[in-house]
Amino acid sequence: MSVPAAYLGIILIWSTTPLAVQWSTQGAGFAFAVLARMAIGAVLAGILITVWRIGLPLHARARQSYLAGGLGIFGAMSLTYWGARHIHSGLISVLFGLTPLMTSVLAALWLRERALSPLRIAGMALGIAGLATIFAHGEGAGDAQADAGLAALVLAVFFYSASLVWIKRIGDDTHALATTAGTLAVSLPFFAVVWWFAEGSVPTDLPLRTEAAIVYLGVFGSVLGFALYYYVVRHLEAGRVALITLITPVLALLLGQVLNGEDVGPRVWLGAALITFGLLLHQWSTLIAAAKRAD
Repeated sequence: MSVPAAYLGIILIWSTTPLAVQWSTQGAGFAFAVLARMAIGAVLAGILITVWRIGLPLHARARQSYLAGGLGIFGAMSLTYWGARHIHSGLISVLFGLTPLMTSVLAALWLRERALSPLRIAGMALGIAGLATIFAHGEGAGDAQADAGLAALVLAVFFYSASLVWIKRIGDDTHALATTAGTLAVSLPFFAVVWWFAEGSVPTDLPLRTEAAIVYLGVFGSVLGFALYYYVVRHLEAGRVALITLITPVLALLLGQVLNGEDVGPRVWLGAALITFGLLLHQWSTLIAAAKRAD
């Protein structure tokens, strides 16, 4: 596979995933939607590591990595699917754009990394300002429970970021697809428990769009997107990879407006712009270094 094709594939998958998450919960409970997605992803990942003879390492660091990833995915995705019912789909991508900012803070606290330069701190401040702008005008962010949905997404980003830092601290070098399979396998029982207590039944007569969204997320969102991302990371500088997180939130908001009829208010756009610009400042040194190497 060519690197440009993989790069474009990541942008398309990450831009369409938020809308697919919202569609997958229409006609199905949020717990069933996320459980079905993760089950499909786990089966596919298991098939791939078997066919490609990657295997599933079970040494101590691998098990720790699976646990960290599984708990992170469970916390992040459960909250994301619950909150997605109440906010515009594009905001899911915008809020997950806060991941590098939150990860930097957690890495500084947990790993003692000295990565909080003045420019990065300024980027974090803009991100917080954008988040505050969106929360302050929640009426343009979704339905009557938009504030609760936004809070759930922010907490989801925290769980996801904490999981990334935890995995980095473990330092496991297991193949990405094996890590995906192990992570999904760990998370599945937790999703099943939530589904059992929250809903406890398999929905019947699901709309075709809902079924398609669940399958799309299971195949592309949970497995293929992850594999493409690690493929690109191995072949491109970090600065160019970081550009993906600047592109996808805007595309996700536009797709929500065009395909889902979401009326995103101007103040929400302002908040999204502040978060995106904050992320740009946060990644500025990485982007400049990549540009110099390209020259």
